[in-house]
Amino acid sequence: MKIEEVIDSVLVGEISDIVVLGIDIGSRNAKAVLLKKGEIFTAIVATGVNMQATSEELLEEIFEKAGMSLQDIKYIVGTGYGRISLKFPDVPTDILTEISCHAMGAHYLNSGTRTIIDIGGQDAKGIQIDPQTGKVIKFKMNDKCAAGTGRFLEKAASLLDLGLSEFGSASLRAEKELDVSSQCVVFAESEVVSLRAKGEASEDIAAGVHFASARRVISLLNQIPLEADLVFTGGVSNNVGMKHALEQLLGHPIIVPRLDMVFAGALGAAIYAQRLAEETTRTRKQELLAHKANLSDLTRKIEEAEVSIIERLDVKKVGYLCTYTPVEILSAADVAYTRLGKCGLPNVVAQGETIVKSVFCDVTKSIIGHFAAKDPLYEALDQVATFYTCDSMRATADAIDNYFKPTIGYVVPRGSEKEAVRNLFRQQIINFKSDIETLTGKPLSVEKVREHINLHKKIRRLIKEISELRKRNNPPISGADFLEITRAYRTIPPEEQVSILSDIHNRLLNIPDDDFPRLRIMIAGGMMADGDRRIMDLLEKDLGVNVVVEDHCTGLSPFYYETEESGDPWQELANSYLDQAPCARQFPLSKRIDFSALLAKEYSVDAVIFTYLKFCPCYGMTKGSFIKKFQDTGIPVLELDTDYSQGDTGQINTRLEAFIEVLKETKGGEKN
Repeated sequence: MKIEEVIDSVLVGEISDIVVLGIDIGSRNAKAVLLKKGEIFTAIVATGVNMQATSEELLEEIFEKAGMSLQDIKYIVGTGYGRISLKFPDVPTDILTEISCHAMGAHYLNSGTRTIIDIGGQDAKGIQIDPQTGKVIKFKMNDKCAAGTGRFLEKAASLLDLGLSEFGSASLRAEKELDVSSQCVVFAESEVVSLRAKGEASEDIAAGVHFASARRVISLLNQIPLEADLVFTGGVSNNVGMKHALEQLLGHPIIVPRLDMVFAGALGAAIYAQRLAEETTRTRKQELLAHKANLSDLTRKIEEAEVSIIERLDVKKVGYLCTYTPVEILSAADVAYTRLGKCGLPNVVAQGETIVKSVFCDVTKSIIGHFAAKDPLYEALDQVATFYTCDSMRATADAIDNYFKPTIGYVVPRGSEKEAVRNLFRQQIINFKSDIETLTGKPLSVEKVREHINLHKKIRRLIKEISELRKRNNPPISGADFLEITRAYRTIPPEEQVSILSDIHNRLLNIPDDDFPRLRIMIAGGMMADGDRRIMDLLEKDLGVNVVVEDHCTGLSPFYYETEESGDPWQELANSYLDQAPCARQFPLSKRIDFSALLAKEYSVDAVIFTYLKFCPCYGMTKGSFIKKFQDTGIPVLELDTDYSQGDTGQINTRLEAFIEVLKETKGGEKN
């Protein structure tokens, strides 16, 4: 085909002569679009198990049509379900989300496009785009349920003994629309079987399924502005029954461009490939982003400290569960200690779930699971202490006490304004001090406690100063490495930390700043457990953006505030912990939310990733208030609820990639 036969006449002049390839590896089919000096070639094959093998089959077909080879290609962009598996060492290659690629492809096929419905084999999306640029403004995706997707339609068709194309056509012959009301694909399938058993016509059942699926998709569109010049992309776009149902429910016609819309994503990828081929600053950006300090030596010291806790026989060993625990008491008593906050693999989580409720978050189940699995660090402990906040953590402490290790819990008052409340917490800390004296068999002097209060103040001040270097345009440390610094605080003996942190601070000071623009991301929400670096790695390693600050209890938050010294060390400890950035469980919630907004402003962030574990009683229930606060201050927010199963990594990666791509466009395109 000639390009002018396909591309909107308004935009055809923007297509250059650079020979590029766009590849869209979907869950059911793989598509390719090749742009070659005024011509456009397409190919489609079924997606196999091996994504690279699928792409090679696709390339063989399209190169045969175009009369060329891989060596003639100047740039390749991959998108879709299998994009991360694509490897072409001899050709510059990049990957982009299908959200951005479908938007750009639809834009070049119809320049007035404002809203896209994209339905593939495994997910459905509603996308709002800028008709001037083809860039994504807003998107919503259904990535957790198969209802409304190609897979669901395919399954329903098979239950009626129809092929997928027959299924769509059959729905147009319906004499009535049967109600298929279930919101779950499994139950909807049961409804189809039941309706067929009642003797309902296949055509009527097909219409019911298509309208039910369309309603699911429209619920996504209702979350973005639905505007005219509506196009339908993805593998389901050729289903005439789905197109009819959407048009009937929306009251808007769906525009049909001159290229089969299953190729919209691959076309968008090819157009991005031409732009990337013309880009001259890419190498410089990558070099600048890679210029970070190497803190692998710190990770080694943390591991050595954990081994020391396991092997030492001359000290008592305490594990604690919450950041409200006054570790100054532990270090003053010469106790070896560590915070119990390791994430767990699914088998570890499963072991914890046999003891605590399945509706607890994965961090609590992981803690129990590590005890059940006889983790050497957890096995070495003499006692567990918790100044609990959420009810799940309190139940976790009870379970540890009942099944594994002696555990003592202390109350953290929800409020902090009244003097009586502070006195109550002061007494809890004194009780904790007495219990540690009982554990060690040694009295703990006020002078020793004061010495360690001052030591920890110095350490916290150093950690905050290290974090403040991330306010630079070129942060000298990654977000993941900063989490290693806070992990060190929870494990390495404090006497060793001052010299370690001073050395790190000096090393970071020697890394030069610059004026190159970069995206600045804040992570906010619930606890990010040790070892749970999936989101950080996706952002920093895969997407190349800077996480410059964290608002959670394993990030910067506990190190931000410093309480004035008083004559009473117990009251000073009570004040310092109650006055730190509060947990979302604390009252009033507005204090916690205002602190989060303060951090975002102070670190000049471009966007916030608000993430929490599923079933989190503190951050899962309060997420709406946090998100609204950020939005009210003009900061874009992406909400992610996760667990430790890793089964949602693909969906999370897609959502993060699309969010970052949109940010880059709205922030001027140069930020990286």
